[in-house]
Amino acid sequence: MPAPKEIEILIRSKYPILYIVSWEERRVQDAIQGVANDLKRTLHTWSYTQGMKPPVPRAEGVAAVPDATLEALAQVITAQEGTIFLLKDFHPYMKDPRVIRLIRDAAYKLRSRAQTLILMGPTLVLPPDLEKDITVVDFPLPDAKDIASVLDTAIQEVKDNPKVDVTLSDETRETIIKSCQGLTMDEIESVFARSIVESKKFDQAVILEEKEQIIRKSGILEYYPPNNSLADVGGMENIKEWLDQRTTSFTDKAREFGIPVPKGVLLLGVQGCGKSLTAKAIAANWKLPMLKLDVGRIFGSLVGQSEENIRKAITTAESVAPCILWADELEKGFAGTSSVGDSGTTARVFATFLTWMQDKTAPVFLIATANDVSALPPELLRKGRFDEIFFIDLPKDKEREQIFEIHLKKRKRDPKHFKLKLKALAEKTDGFSGAEIETVVIAALQRAFHENRDITQADLITEIEASVPLSVMMKEDMEALRDWAHLRARPAS
Repeated sequence: MPAPKEIEILIRSKYPILYIVSWEERRVQDAIQGVANDLKRTLHTWSYTQGMKPPVPRAEGVAAVPDATLEALAQVITAQEGTIFLLKDFHPYMKDPRVIRLIRDAAYKLRSRAQTLILMGPTLVLPPDLEKDITVVDFPLPDAKDIASVLDTAIQEVKDNPKVDVTLSDETRETIIKSCQGLTMDEIESVFARSIVESKKFDQAVILEEKEQIIRKSGILEYYPPNNSLADVGGMENIKEWLDQRTTSFTDKAREFGIPVPKGVLLLGVQGCGKSLTAKAIAANWKLPMLKLDVGRIFGSLVGQSEENIRKAITTAESVAPCILWADELEKGFAGTSSVGDSGTTARVFATFLTWMQDKTAPVFLIATANDVSALPPELLRKGRFDEIFFIDLPKDKEREQIFEIHLKKRKRDPKHFKLKLKALAEKTDGFSGAEIETVVIAALQRAFHENRDITQADLITEIEASVPLSVMMKEDMEALRDWAHLRARPAS
């Protein structure tokens, strides 16, 4: 039910006190003013700095109260029927026992009258004494219809400017609208204005920068700019094909076709084989903001802080959806979920995360990466948590050729121009991971630079022969991982 309609029903039903949780004062006040006009009631708004507007006629013989917050509540209690009171940012004062007592008095008096008290603030602060007297109303952020209206208004304002391109295809328009979801109305108007000034068009990149600000302010999630692409990933044809098929799965057209929003993937594999790079490339390929969940930041020293942090991380991710949420090395973050050494904090945080994975409806695509499958809790691997589990093995001959070519070209070296034989290099690096091949290229370049010349085939071979890959040092562990993945995961290549 839309928030304004819910507020109207509660007011007409004589609910005495409502508590609206929202950052958007202007939008909430406009909605309540509309309800007041429909019900032919007078709306009085109060803030600590502005006082009551319009002023409430003082009852005869009633003296003013020196304290501003107590005076506001006193005016509510003594006011005439047919009024609605909106008290802004009232949550800091809800710990005062005098305020609590006056609110309870107001609830008793207003229950039988055509009079409503509405408290508003960005956070919910509700003392136990008032839980039965106050009805909490969530005022959601602008939906697609609201954003489309703002977009149309912005287009009308600049359509006559020859320097601005306001032409939008249906697909681009939908992308812009979805990118704005999670922003307040003021933020949407500001980001459209900035986009016009900066890019002379409605630019999704500018919108994603605004979302980056939201993520930074959370202090728990990290924002990763889309600097990589799937072209930077060597091999992994199965993952690339799977991702390509789901490029448009976040659109309304996909919902109408009956396709649910993709949940996520779990990338298992050998260290250094490109799990993190693949995660970053997915975000760039789908043009979605990417957030990294560092599980270490979740756990706090205070009682209940860890549980609150995981809920805050989830809320932040959903507020900027559609987006990618990347949980790197998941098995290390949730190690010890069955342990009681931390009074069950890890288990409770993990349970909250699992429940969200199973029940989430917001378009947040989770990419989890892990190296040690034996350390993953079995609950995480059951069907329904992820859309697919991929196993990323050591690259094969052809893939190693691609990886050499990618890293050489990234460092401004064309293999053909330098007469580098990639096939021979690939044969000599059997058992090397992608990260180890990159290290070989960098070390060879370092050698050539030190000798004041350019790279040669011999430099690369020398570094290859001097390297001992992880597949040799941890042969038994890798074989065990391959055996597990053979029957339980889909190969990435």
